[in-house]
Amino acid sequence: MDHPRIAVVGGSLAGLRAAEQLRASGHVGPVTVYGAEAHAPYNRPPLSKDVLADPAALDAETALSRLTFRRRSSVGDVDFRFSTEVLGVDLGAGRLDWRSVGGGDPAEGSDDFDGLVVATGLRPRRLSAPGPERGRYVLRTVEDCLDLRAAVTAPRRVVVVGAGFIGCEAACTLDALGHDVTVVEPTGAPMNRVLGEQLALAVQRHHERRGIRFVIGPGVTAFEGSDRVSEAVLDDGQRLPVDVVIEAVGSIPNTEWLAGTGLDVVDGVLTDNDLAAVGADRVVAVGDLARFPNPLFDDVPRRVEHWSIPTDTAKRAAPTLVALVEGRRPELPPFAPVPSFWSDQADLRFQSFGSPGLADEVVVAEGDPDDLTAGVLTLHHRAGQHVGTVALNLPPARQRELRDAFVTPTEARN
Repeated sequence: MDHPRIAVVGGSLAGLRAAEQLRASGHVGPVTVYGAEAHAPYNRPPLSKDVLADPAALDAETALSRLTFRRRSSVGDVDFRFSTEVLGVDLGAGRLDWRSVGGGDPAEGSDDFDGLVVATGLRPRRLSAPGPERGRYVLRTVEDCLDLRAAVTAPRRVVVVGAGFIGCEAACTLDALGHDVTVVEPTGAPMNRVLGEQLALAVQRHHERRGIRFVIGPGVTAFEGSDRVSEAVLDDGQRLPVDVVIEAVGSIPNTEWLAGTGLDVVDGVLTDNDLAAVGADRVVAVGDLARFPNPLFDDVPRRVEHWSIPTDTAKRAAPTLVALVEGRRPELPPFAPVPSFWSDQADLRFQSFGSPGLADEVVVAEGDPDDLTAGVLTLHHRAGQHVGTVALNLPPARQRELRDAFVTPTEARN
């Protein structure tokens, strides 16, 4: 008897967790994971912090020795194909086309599948501002990090465009290394969409006291320089001298290979609450490109770009797909994960639970925003309902209490 064949497209954390959960859900047939990067799945958050600051991380092999996820014995028979990019897919025929990328002899081919996991994740959004390309960096892969590291071996004037979590982490790391750092953010104080205005302004003041400059309001319209960037031109006429630019202006879902499939890929891959792709049979999506409704909040499908989401979505998508390839609908309780993330920025450690960015009211429940190092807790509400919690510099035991007390799936259904 031939067992169903499952293709997992995407070789990062979401792809690894999907393979593990397929085995945990009882799938015994072939599983093939296709990853465009040359490396086994690795931990990305340290790239903007520990790895960027570590002078001993001189090459990818050294850096990855600490970052690569341990592969469980349950996926010992899974076929992991790295440096392999999936170009397109025919969902009706159950067939995908691929090509090898990177070094070695080029190759291409096609493979059949009975079930598909979409796990291709995100890539950094790039600024459309004209000007030299040299001196402009992003932070997504280990190679991105090492390229940036090589550019900041001596003191540099650094402009970070974007005051989200990645931008602020990189800014704090480089400031601590002695670089002259300016953060440009047109939308408001750092991380304001998630933190709320009061806490965001407090974080800005805290980082400014450490020496980071913030330019809030104007955006970058152009870069100037002969062979590499030497100035960033802002839309209010300011010109910022710069040696290194870090573009931290958001992400784009990697869904181009799904063109023509009929799937809704307007913003990631639209799925139902079981992570089954809407408009297709035997297809699920996992990780930060899955756009799914979470009954903890409402019935609006949203993508969630948090480190916990690949594991959470894989635990639901795998049994869903196993049921679908066996010709039955999954019978599962509502999928209501509590999104969570953390961020280390100099002497501040952020921990968030829920979706604070949905809030229309933010209440400081503990601490003083003028003294973030002593610990602050904010509660985020929408229409009077608790939707998020943000903790700064609170003890780990207190953070666990906040996570456990946030809300349970049972409460979400009542």
